[in-house]
Amino acid sequence: MTLLPVEIAEKYELVVGLEVHAQLSTLSKAFSSDSAAFGAEPNHHISAISLGHPGTLPRINKRMVEYAVKMGLACNCSINLNNSFARKNYFYADLPKGYQITQDHMPVCLGGSVLVRLANGTTKNLAIHHIHMEEDAGKSMHDNHHADSLIDLNRAGVPLIEIVSEPDMRSAEEAGQFLTEIRKLLRYLDICDGNMEEGSMRCDANISVRLKGATQYGNRCEVKNLNSIRNVQRAIEHEFARQVRVIEDGGRIDQNTLNFNADTGETSVLRSKEMANDYRYFPEPDLLPLVLDNAYVENVRKTLPALPNQLYKKYLEIGLSDYDASVITADKEVALYFEELIKHTQNYKAAAHLMMGTVKSHLNETGQHITDLGIEPINLAGIIKLVDSGTVNNSVATHKLFPAMLKYPEKTADSLAAELNLLITTDSNDVSKYIQDAIAKYPDKVIEYQKGKKGVLGLFMGEIMKSSKGKIDPQATNKLLIKELESK
Repeated sequence: MTLLPVEIAEKYELVVGLEVHAQLSTLSKAFSSDSAAFGAEPNHHISAISLGHPGTLPRINKRMVEYAVKMGLACNCSINLNNSFARKNYFYADLPKGYQITQDHMPVCLGGSVLVRLANGTTKNLAIHHIHMEEDAGKSMHDNHHADSLIDLNRAGVPLIEIVSEPDMRSAEEAGQFLTEIRKLLRYLDICDGNMEEGSMRCDANISVRLKGATQYGNRCEVKNLNSIRNVQRAIEHEFARQVRVIEDGGRIDQNTLNFNADTGETSVLRSKEMANDYRYFPEPDLLPLVLDNAYVENVRKTLPALPNQLYKKYLEIGLSDYDASVITADKEVALYFEELIKHTQNYKAAAHLMMGTVKSHLNETGQHITDLGIEPINLAGIIKLVDSGTVNNSVATHKLFPAMLKYPEKTADSLAAELNLLITTDSNDVSKYIQDAIAKYPDKVIEYQKGKKGVLGLFMGEIMKSSKGKIDPQATNKLLIKELESK
């Protein structure tokens, strides 16, 4: 679809709310002891309970409750101490009971917000309506048989939390950043791997448009099961343009459930939008209300790790740039490694430079992750200590010492530097000899320098570094070189 004319697009405001389903990393399912592990052969993680046999009874997975409360606390929600479960009734081929156990009127977490940072440098708190617990459905597979769809019930009953935002987002960028922050929180809390491609995190987007200045929301369309942050943004951008065109042409927006085609970037109607009363919610008769207390919530709070926004603020306070703080906190394992690294050095900027430069380049080149690095943070801090003390120069540390540490990760920076003869020479006779040799090699450049062409200093220093194999202090040597040239 072609882009909207600017004058038309600027008349309207986009309104987006997201529903994010996160599959919790528990060992067992939400209401049975069946394994919740991913990747088993079809229909191997099932039992009479997940198959919906008559007479079977559900039992609440305590870990599911703990993980839901953790996410609520991380999102600044109020924890509802009096929870209940409900039945959401609909016929679904891969949910054998014919209903889903979920939460309706009394979800576990209420309110809350997520702080996002936008490309223009501004921040925005995006409000959450609630977070609730529920079970997942199984999986229908339509391409494994020439005529029939096949059902894998391994996923049926796996515990989910659903994070439901308020219709607070006004751009595709805001929606993308909201999802990015939610995924980071899930990973930092270690309650979900956030892998959208494998379906452990899924997103439905509720999208509407209205004239700027209007207070009433327009009819919304829900785009289901978006499997990447980029596709969420593409679906939003497409729907904004589509809905505006319909309204501009005198039509009305029908409240439909839509599918998004990642190949074409377009949406299509799946079905007319269901309302809550279509599901005939009623209290789950086989589960007692779940009653928590403040002591339980506080005990869960004590288990929370440092969260990405907390670390981001900390890194700015210790002098890191916005870019470095953002990149380090984007990945939980990178942040954990950096946290350990700065326990062993107070040169935080050098630590960030080493992580964002030398280490990141190595990981990108080898296709590895920080967990594959092999060098303990305390040993990496040894490189910074050697450079700071003037014992090894920065170039040698990057190009010789770091590669050697990759090869011999069990050795310290000090021992490797000594073993490989990388330590800066402090013998003034040696330094003087390197300077004299460089000057003798380029007598014409000496004359140029004396005529005011100071740029030739780099040539002399390059030659000195080469002949000394980097084992000199560049700053001290540069001063001695200037003194020698000006005495000629």
